[in-house]
Amino acid sequence: MNCFVTGASGFIGSNLVHELTARGHHVKALLRPGSDLRGLAGAGFERVEGDIGDRDRLKAALFGCDWCFHVAASYSLWLRDYGPMYVTNIDGTRNVLESAAAAGCTRIVYTSTVGCIGLPETVDGRLVPSDETTPVLKGQMSNHYKRSKWQAEQVAEQLAVNGLPVIIVSPSAPAGPRDAKPTPTGKIIVDFLNRAMPAYIDTGLNWVHVRDVAAGHVLAAEKGRIGERYILGNAQGNWTMKEAFAVLEKITGVPAPRHRIPYPVALGAAYANEALSFFTRRPPKAPLAGVRMGKHKMFFNPAKAIRELGLPQTPPEQALADAVEWFRKNGYVKK
Repeated sequence: MNCFVTGASGFIGSNLVHELTARGHHVKALLRPGSDLRGLAGAGFERVEGDIGDRDRLKAALFGCDWCFHVAASYSLWLRDYGPMYVTNIDGTRNVLESAAAAGCTRIVYTSTVGCIGLPETVDGRLVPSDETTPVLKGQMSNHYKRSKWQAEQVAEQLAVNGLPVIIVSPSAPAGPRDAKPTPTGKIIVDFLNRAMPAYIDTGLNWVHVRDVAAGHVLAAEKGRIGERYILGNAQGNWTMKEAFAVLEKITGVPAPRHRIPYPVALGAAYANEALSFFTRRPPKAPLAGVRMGKHKMFFNPAKAIRELGLPQTPPEQALADAVEWFRKNGYVKK
């Protein structure tokens, strides 16, 4: 197939380009001038310079493509100005999806996030991981990233209702190679390796290998039902932060942090950090958005994607090990 990928230089996007080319597909990768191409090293693809805000450029680049993967997004837990994030995530999504449909793409895969799905609920004292049917409350959109992606997902859903061949995929917390930026999730691993993680809060994530997330995108294009949403996660990957650090300690030999910070203390420190960042213009060490998300364990159930798409289930331990290896090889760990 002829495939078009936005956000191709990002963590998920670069792994998707590698996955598509390894399966024999031809890839047009939309890249802005000056993009960091470390994640794309070794992949064969056709470079298209442009931006998701340019509809005319998108329509021209998408001509002749069968599948479109809209992975590009503004992903940050702290910015001085969040206005451009909303433009990129909402208006950019509409631009790409409508341009892909106009170009005749038969499958359009939109990359959302599990942050747009309702939080897990406690039933009989047990936390039940959320699935695609878990209702989300507007109040759960606790930061600008989640809020902008939630609004963008509503655009994608409406376009699917209107007849566009849109399929939504919602990655959980990917880990693995090629996290060049790194993402906030990758930064947890980098900070751990650099012993810059003296303590933790009692939260949790669903860890999944980024390679499985990339494969899930391709499988969604092949088998996904139009208008449906699929969680791209790992059934064994629901770990508390303490459990994740214990695995990292076993993999690396770096001692895991032993102290848990009470949530109110972490929240107060985040407020202080953000106040300081307003003056220094440097990102806070503990973004308020990240601490607020950490109040809840973000555990998810990917059974639907496993059942309908055949989503691979690489052990999450391997995801962390591959991430550690890549960060070490690429100079992220201080000596």
